[in-house]
Amino acid sequence: MSFPKYDEYKESGVEWLGDIPRDWNVTRFSRLANHSPNAFTDGDWIESPYITDQGVRLIQTGNVGIGEYREQGFRYVSESTFDELNCTEVYPGDVLICRLASPVGRACLAPDLDSQMITAVDVCILKPNDGIHAKYVVYMLSSAEYLGFMESQCRGGTRDRVSRSFLGSIQVAIPPLDQQKLISSFLDAETSKIDALVAEQRRLIELLKEKRQAVISHAVTKGLNPNAPMKDSGIEWLGDVPEHWDVVSLGRLCNDVADGPHFSPKYVDENAGGVLFLSARNVKVDRWDFDDVKYVSVEDCDEFDRRVVPEIGDVLYTKGGTTGIARVVDLTMRFQVWVHVAVLKIKKTAAMPEFVALALNSTGSYEQSQLFTRGATNQDLGLTRMVKIRLSLPPIEEQSTIINYLDIETKRIDKLLTEAEQAIELLQERRTALISAAVTGKIDVREYAAQVTA
Repeated sequence: MSFPKYDEYKESGVEWLGDIPRDWNVTRFSRLANHSPNAFTDGDWIESPYITDQGVRLIQTGNVGIGEYREQGFRYVSESTFDELNCTEVYPGDVLICRLASPVGRACLAPDLDSQMITAVDVCILKPNDGIHAKYVVYMLSSAEYLGFMESQCRGGTRDRVSRSFLGSIQVAIPPLDQQKLISSFLDAETSKIDALVAEQRRLIELLKEKRQAVISHAVTKGLNPNAPMKDSGIEWLGDVPEHWDVVSLGRLCNDVADGPHFSPKYVDENAGGVLFLSARNVKVDRWDFDDVKYVSVEDCDEFDRRVVPEIGDVLYTKGGTTGIARVVDLTMRFQVWVHVAVLKIKKTAAMPEFVALALNSTGSYEQSQLFTRGATNQDLGLTRMVKIRLSLPPIEEQSTIINYLDIETKRIDKLLTEAEQAIELLQERRTALISAAVTGKIDVREYAAQVTA
């Protein structure tokens, strides 16, 4: 769908805004507030001792998404604290703006939580004046142009943050109130359609992930021959297995099982010759995740190698944080692991590493890993417990056949997953572009919006 432009434009005088429709005005953000006390203010400084499990709801930075309120648990302060600290009460429909990344400056409407509400200090409160439509402000503060400008203006430090005075000084483009309402109605209708399509793709992704898991679990516990005689494995999570398969503990398939150092080493920069240092978050079922990966010095790595040297063909198995995830090592560069990752040295005369990883990622093995984890006081899948996990084990030749079968099947499913993820990315890009174009006046949606609201 294409939309017309406005008939006339003028220079806004603001670089990140560019030209705006002739009847729009540029004003300081603080002037959008009404004249009541605390109409544009910071939230309250609430220290930990004031936090309770009931009373006045405390909205924090994590609750403020880009254009939407996100529920992330419940935190409260007592009514006596609310009075003692003279907190600023938040009402449904107020605009909440996060001064802290990421991204800095994002905003949402305050929800109706059927409770009194306040915000933490890094969440500003805007109570709009009669000429301002609150929903339009939220859309305006969700545009790519605005968020890009805010990112460029963030001051340094350990975390990106801006002050309320800086927020108040930002020049924004405001259309007449009737246009604000029409633009908001248009965006409500269009983003709802896009969000519904995104939700469909996410449901598809969940179904595909379930299908992928079911295919793997069935193959590594039941085999590929539906007519094979079966026997009771004696393990609740495995059920019946082919009669000619063995049921073994993980420890019997390993020459050695070890984990990384039981302390946090000093991290170094990759460009300074650092050695890759993997933690549980870097190990995924279908890939390595090197986002925020750490590096250690060569000297530290040499020391850690005295404990275990991870090699191609080993199986890495997560034992802390997110437990019960296995992946075969195919990394050609030198690396080491932290305490939350176990290195399994597989007896290759008994089992193929790829089959062991598939079996460990099956539903039955994963459930066992979680039982062993939950039973630990530190929520860690200790080495002495993980080796007790029971697996169904076919002969080597059959392992190879199952690996080849699952390679084909998982690639087919992974292709569909990639297509669904790409569809979501395109839909979200479309959503962002539509919001940005409407609230900066690049497109004129008034006629369409009038039809939607008629």
